[in-house]
Formats: sequence, C-alpha cells, structure tokens
Amino acid sequence: MNDSAPAPTPAPRSRARVRAPELVGRGGWLNTGGERLTLAGLRGRIVILDFWTFCCVNCLHVLDELRELEEKHRDTVVVIGVHSPKFVHEAEHQAVVDAVERYGVHHPVLDDPELATWKQYAVRAWPTLVVIDPEGYVVAQHAGEGHAGAIGTLVAELEAEHAAKGTLRRGDGPYVPPEPVATHLRFPGKALPLPDGTFLVSDTTRHRLVRLAADGETVQRRYGDGERGLADGPAEHARFSEPQGLALLPDGRVVVADTVNHALRLLDPVSGEVTTVAGTGAQWWQSSPTSGPAREVALSSPWDVAWWRGEVWIAMAGVHQLWAFDPAAGTVRVAAGTTNEGLVDGPAAEAWFAQPSGLAVAADGTRLWVADSETSSLRWVEPQDDDYAVRTAVGTGLFDFGHRDGAAGQALLQHPLGVTALPDGSVAISDTYNHALRRYDPAAGESGEVTTLATDLREPSGAVLAGEDIVVVESARHRLTRLRLPEQAVRVDAVAHRTRREATAIAPGSLRLDVVFRAPTGQKLDERYGPSTRLLVSATPPELLADGAGTGTDLSRTLALDPSVTEGVLHVSAMAASCDDDPANEYPACHVHQQDWGVPVTVREGGADRLPLILAGMDEG
Repeated sequence: MNDSAPAPTPAPRSRARVRAPELVGRGGWLNTGGERLTLAGLRGRIVILDFWTFCCVNCLHVLDELRELEEKHRDTVVVIGVHSPKFVHEAEHQAVVDAVERYGVHHPVLDDPELATWKQYAVRAWPTLVVIDPEGYVVAQHAGEGHAGAIGTLVAELEAEHAAKGTLRRGDGPYVPPEPVATHLRFPGKALPLPDGTFLVSDTTRHRLVRLAADGETVQRRYGDGERGLADGPAEHARFSEPQGLALLPDGRVVVADTVNHALRLLDPVSGEVTTVAGTGAQWWQSSPTSGPAREVALSSPWDVAWWRGEVWIAMAGVHQLWAFDPAAGTVRVAAGTTNEGLVDGPAAEAWFAQPSGLAVAADGTRLWVADSETSSLRWVEPQDDDYAVRTAVGTGLFDFGHRDGAAGQALLQHPLGVTALPDGSVAISDTYNHALRRYDPAAGESGEVTTLATDLREPSGAVLAGEDIVVVESARHRLTRLRLPEQAVRVDAVAHRTRREATAIAPGSLRLDVVFRAPTGQKLDERYGPSTRLLVSATPPELLADGAGTGTDLSRTLALDPSVTEGVLHVSAMAASCDDDPANEYPACHVHQQDWGVPVTVREGGADRLPLILAGMDEG
C-alpha cells in the first residue's frame, strides 16, 4: 500500500439540515479573554456544545471525556461549554467562574443563567452534547455521558468531508486561560484531623494532598507533584486527579478518594508513600463487575470515604451508590443503591441515591450519615437483620431545595456535600450551595429539627471536629475556617426553591412515553442473551402515575395519569446494549448506553400527549 496516496473523498453525509441557533446568555463568556463568541464567527470549525451544570457528576465525567478529544483535534474543533444551572446557586456568575477553574475547564464557557440557549436547542437533560458542522448545521445530539468515542469518529468524518469541500478552517481556538492565583490551597474538597493534631486536606484543583499544622494554615508537607495523573510512589512523584474524601484507617494510614481517577489510594502520612488499592483507573459502566478483587473492579467518581464496621465505605457519586472496600481482603462490593438516581428508602439493595458526596460515622457508631447532594438531603444507613437499610432525615427529592429551618420534615437544604457527626448525636451538614453550616438534631421533635449554625461560608464542602471547635472546608475561599460550635443555632429566613427548568405541559389522561434509540453507525442491538433494552419509570409524587410505573424491556410505554394530581416529576431510566456489527470479528466490542431523566411536568388541557426522550447512541442529527 502506498502511504502517500491521497485519501479517498468521503461520500456526502445524508442528514437533516438544521441550522444551529446562535449562542446567547445573560451571564456572558468565560475563558475567552472577554470576547463574545458567535457561531458565525466560528464558521469553518467543528463546534461541540456541552450543556452542563457544575453540580452534576455526569457533567463532570463528560468534561474529563472531552479532554483527549480537544487535544487531538485542537486545530479543527472548538468545544464550548453552555452552563445551564439547576440550583439557584449555580445561576450566580461567580459560582460559574469558580467551577470553571475548579474542574479544569480549558475551553470557552457561556454562562446562561436563564437557560436561553438550553431552550433554543430543546435540551432536556444534563449533560447534553451537540455537534455543529463547519457550515453551521446541527449534525448530532447526545444526552448523557460515554459518547466521546462516537463523537470522535464523527469529528474525523466531518474533517475529511469538509476538507474535501473546502469548508474546513484550521487554526488556534478561542480559548484564553485565566490568570493563575497564588494561594496555599485551591478549591480544597475535604479535610481529615490526624492523631498529632494536624490536618490533611485534599487540595482538589491542584491534584494533591496538603498537610497543615494545627492552626489550619501553615503548610507542613505536600503529597503529589501537583500534576493531574495516576502515579504511585513517594510524595514528590505521586499523582492524583481531583482527590476528595479522606479516611483514617486503624493503622494510621489514610484512604483517599481519588475522584477523577476513579480509584482509592492509600497514603502513609509519615513516609509519604502513595499506592493504589482499589479501582482500575477506568470508569465503571453498566454491566461491569460490582464486586471482586479491588484492583480489578472499576469505580466511578468516589467522592468521600469513611471507616465503618471494619470496611471503608465509599460515596460512589458517579453511580449513585454506596460501595465498601475491605482492605484486609483486598475486595470491593456494592453496599447500597441500585444506580437509579432519586430518593427511595428501604433495604440497601433497593434504595436510590443521587450523587452521595459526604459520609460520617455517628458518634456511637450505629449509623453512617450520608450527604446525598442532588436530592439536597441528609440520609443514613443502619444495620438491619443481616444487611443494611437506608433512611432519610431531611429532604424530599431531586427538585426541591432551599434554606428553611424547623421540623426535619419541612426543612430544606441546597446540594450539601459534607456531613459531620457531633458528640451529642446530632449532625452538622455542610450545606454547600446555601453557603451555610446546618445542624440536624434527631432528638428534637417527632422527626428531628434543623437549625443553622453559621452562614457566609463560601461553598463549604466538609467539616471536621477539633476540640470544641468545628473546622470547615471553605472550598471557594480556598481555606479552612475554625468556628466555635454555639449552644443554640441561629435561625435564618426560610427560602424554598424548585428546579429552574420549566415544566413540560402534558395533557390529562394518558401519555405516550417514547425513548428513541438507534445504535451508532457500525453497531447493532445486542440481543444474544435476550432483550437488549430496559425502561424504568416512576414519579414524584408516586400518585402522579395511575398506571405505567415499573420496569420493562420495551422503550415505549403508555402512562395513565391520575386526574387528581396536576404536577410532579417523571423519573425515566433507559438502557440499551449494542455491539460492533462486523461479521468478521469473532469478539465484537459491546457498549451499554444509559440515561436517566427527571422531567418536571404540569398536567393541563392542551398539553402534549407524547413525551419523546432521546437515548444517546444515535450519531445523526
């Protein structure tokens, strides 16, 4: 074969010609040096719009997936993040500025607090990726994560096609990095008091751990060279990727939740040696093993860790579960949760979580407290018979949040990331998006009571006890803040919120739910072992659905609506399995496509009688 021979001109792609709407957003642009970008100005480049919000762990996964694609195609592809908030706090411009730095976003970002561009593109879920060709037409839209490979293939095709047409323009992109800021810590995640009175802190954005003196300010030692990566070894050579949670083992070593590496690391604080003890470095996907030798089982964004009942419990934010790691046996297992996202109590194997991000063992050891961030809730795990059960202390679901004190059944939080067990049996909650430290007292009233301990904390992400004080990780102020625990909590004015997304109007009676899926080019549905699709439907409140809830294998279903319920949220989880369609390949690669939706709905005359949702996998717009 002659390697110098010109590549054949690709056949024109057949697709609907839909002109991409212009990009608008009241919040303005980040990472552009102040320039306002337009699609017209980017004509000739392949543009990938990433609709994201910084609370969403799936969105953070996509940021990581896009890094390699951005680097490989940096002279032809422009990735633009369209920040589309769910929580009220996420609509604050400074919060978006912080998130862009915190998560290492190295492409332009449009701050769209009113969801103007989200609505123009008819986006329904976080995250969603939209591909726009060099002539300004939408050619693909993918909801969910795990699509970088398919998009990379599409980008290569578009490069060849538009190079042949003369419509491809190469060159440097519009990304302009912000000026670096000198601080000892940068967006720290969690802290751990060590036996000698010092503090170990996960310096998350700088990909390392920092040991601070008892004053919480003086740097004594750093673990990790500060570059993103996965490398074991001595402190000066080890590498992490956005580490978060820390747990002290009985032998004095520390387990680290190395979040973006999807791994658990083990640190000897004295020698500085770092080793990997769980995870493969790759992200867990549906159909992957959920138990076994710890180094052979993939994890997914472990966010916090806690030593409880002889195991390291893991807040596995990426799959909405709790896992457990047994360091003696060298094994991991799922301990609670189904991977479905939501708030459902009950036996551990049937419970639903939504991005659990903080863990703490009760003072008497009988409970494991959980900060379940996406449901803005405080929950706990307790032994039950030969297993465990999950209960909720504060919080009602994915779309209700705010700052309200009082009886636990009526109290509201906003995306808490940390929880701290207090000696009297109560719990301090790092109420992250309310910039507050809250307290839940289970002994007050019938269901317990929530009060506010402190406000004006900037995105507190965790807290630890230090004598009679509590030391709070003020993530967005890049510091630890020491507070005296007051005898009585301070009350604040109540504020309640629901999700910012507009509800979808649906007609009363029956609703046709269609999850649209087509296997990507070169793949086919994998039906070797039975049905290749699954659909799970539920609602908040459950009474919204008179019929149609539950699990099935058909991606279409007719739902019957209760006429007495006029609004709520439909929870839809869909999965499809596909394999490479190559008869010559004896062992084709197989892929699982999964997406969860929470669709706020209002029932009224004249509303839609069909709800279509696109399960990513389709590679044509």
